[in-house]
Amino acid sequence: MSRIKKDDLVKVISGENKGTTAKVLAVLSSKDAVLLEGIGQKHRHIKPNQLNPRGGSKDIHVPTPLSKVALVVDEKTGKTSRVGFVKSVDGTTARVARQQNNKEIK
Repeated sequence: MSRIKKDDLVKVISGENKGTTAKVLAVLSSKDAVLLEGIGQKHRHIKPNQLNPRGGSKDIHVPTPLSKVALVVDEKTGKTSRVGFVKSVDGTTARVARQQNNKEIK
């Protein structure tokens, strides 16, 4: 189970986009990274080949490491929190916000 999920609102806590909040488009669990809306758009230059004789450039989406983002728990104030997991009595697991005294997230 991932601490950050698709459609979560996260804040970038380090790097060139520090302080920016964005929506998660996808979680790449194999790379421990996320794709964020509006962050990580880059140009990649393409060398000419048989399929593309002209070459040129294409837009790519560069993933942001999970360690550089924090989950936003209060959208109005922009407060962030670490994420934990709590098992309930009936055996289901729920995500909780540690900075809000283990309040359940969504």
